[in-house]
Amino acid sequence: MQERRFGYEEEWGRLMRLALDGDALAYRTLLGAIAPHLRNTVRRFLARSGRGTADLEDIVQEILLAVHLKRATWDRSLPFMPWLNAVARYKTIDALRRAGIRGEVELDGLADTLAAQEGQEDHTLDSKRILQALEARQRDIVEQIMLMGRSAAEVGSALGMSEGAVRVALHRSLKKLATIFRTGSHEN
Repeated sequence: MQERRFGYEEEWGRLMRLALDGDALAYRTLLGAIAPHLRNTVRRFLARSGRGTADLEDIVQEILLAVHLKRATWDRSLPFMPWLNAVARYKTIDALRRAGIRGEVELDGLADTLAAQEGQEDHTLDSKRILQALEARQRDIVEQIMLMGRSAAEVGSALGMSEGAVRVALHRSLKKLATIFRTGSHEN
């Protein structure tokens, strides 16, 4: 079992390296390969937190978006899995906090932090280009919640929307971005 997992880790690291070098097919393949792993990871995390899986897909989409936006922070000389798991852990914790869940959270591997790499500005520009596929309000909601760390209530207050409407808009926006990531197309 350990040998098989190591094979996935190596393959995912290889795909990420190719993706960082501009290989769009490798990137789509990577995102498709890590999604089931992320679902299982988040499902276990939610279970340990005493939560159901109602928010599972939303959290997975947030993680995939974070992987996209922060991919330049992965150090190519290090294994990919600790970085991926750290992103998943942080985004899941963020989602639980937004939902008002407090308590102890397992922080094993916290030392696997995200170190910024040179060249991140190229990926930031790519992220901004991808976000342009969203309508202005959707883009604003994604940027404020996902990039600036604001709560849905704060964003709703600033935009004159209810917290629930902000959450629905965020979910739809993340779903649209996920489709773009999978297909490489900006069209609906």
